[in-house]
Amino acid sequence: MVGDARRRTAGQAGRRRADGVVLGSRPAYSVRLPVPPRPQPPVPAERTVPWLRVAAAYSWRLILVGAVVYGVFSVLGSFQLIAVALFLALVVTSVLRPPTDLLARLLPRPLSVAVTLVGSLLLLLALLALVGSSVAGESARLEGEFRGGVHRIEEWLQRPPFRLGPGALSALQRQVAHYVSTHRETLLSSAVDELGRVVELVTGGALALFASVFFLYSGEQLWGWARDRLLPSGARPVWDRAGRAAWRTFAGYTRGIIIVAATNAVLVGVGLLVLRVPLALPLTLLEFFAAFVPLVGSPVALGIATVVALAGRGPLTAAGVLVLIVVIGQLEGHVLHPLVMSWAVRLHPLVVAVSVIAGSIVAGVIGAVVAVPLVSVVWAVLNALRRTPA
Repeated sequence: MVGDARRRTAGQAGRRRADGVVLGSRPAYSVRLPVPPRPQPPVPAERTVPWLRVAAAYSWRLILVGAVVYGVFSVLGSFQLIAVALFLALVVTSVLRPPTDLLARLLPRPLSVAVTLVGSLLLLLALLALVGSSVAGESARLEGEFRGGVHRIEEWLQRPPFRLGPGALSALQRQVAHYVSTHRETLLSSAVDELGRVVELVTGGALALFASVFFLYSGEQLWGWARDRLLPSGARPVWDRAGRAAWRTFAGYTRGIIIVAATNAVLVGVGLLVLRVPLALPLTLLEFFAAFVPLVGSPVALGIATVVALAGRGPLTAAGVLVLIVVIGQLEGHVLHPLVMSWAVRLHPLVVAVSVIAGSIVAGVIGAVVAVPLVSVVWAVLNALRRTPA
């Protein structure tokens, strides 16, 4: 029996050794070292043309920005009257806000708003009445001068280098008269459409005046209401900073462009009076409003003044107006804009030119006027969003 027990014990031990387990020892584990990954060969495009990846990264961002800008202009084009009225209201607010705040120290806020708005309207109407009276008072003399000026232009075109004969000029006059007679109905319908434009202009002016009253009276409260109701609580401080930066940029740009336009108008008016160009006061007012279109408006207005000088005073006076165009352009580009626009966002001249052309393509003259301040405001908002609060 003892021998059987020993054989059974030896058999169990043999089975345990066959299973790989020995009594009184720890189970053995096989340790496998991790195999290092094989280095992958670089992609040929990443090794040879790294600029392609950078260009692709910027391309989709530029496409996204372009789509957003196009969408904004498309929406503004669909609601053009409202958009223009609100833009004018913001312009009026940026100009009249400092005198309104100054009067609010002495008068109640509603009365100060009424005084500044009514006073500015009376000043504008007085200026327009002065221009109208000057044109009406000189109408008889201007008619004779322009008839003589047209005759002088015909004689000038007959001399070198143009050498246009009397027959060519007479044929041109007959073509113009024939076009007017054959397209009389089209011109009449265009005039009726322009009357509709006048009605829209009056409606937009009334809406701009109505909105500017509330912007001047409670602009801070309107911004606070929009910020608290439309934005989540976590995003309010950041967007509040961005909104205030946008308003500072817009107000600075508007005040700066008004100062530049007024300076240009004064210089042009003095030059036209010295050269004795007819309609000097209306041309001065035209130069003031044309200066709101950067890089383009002022030369166009002075080009019209050159044509008037050529018809009214002759080629020598027209040459003097051309010299005036060059002098004022250099003064505006190298002195007035860097000095006056220092508090607003300063954009590169190429950016200004592209913005004006793109705005004019999308929305005509209104787009050309709105493009530069819109780009300035967007740039200011992006800078404000990138900055972290101190």
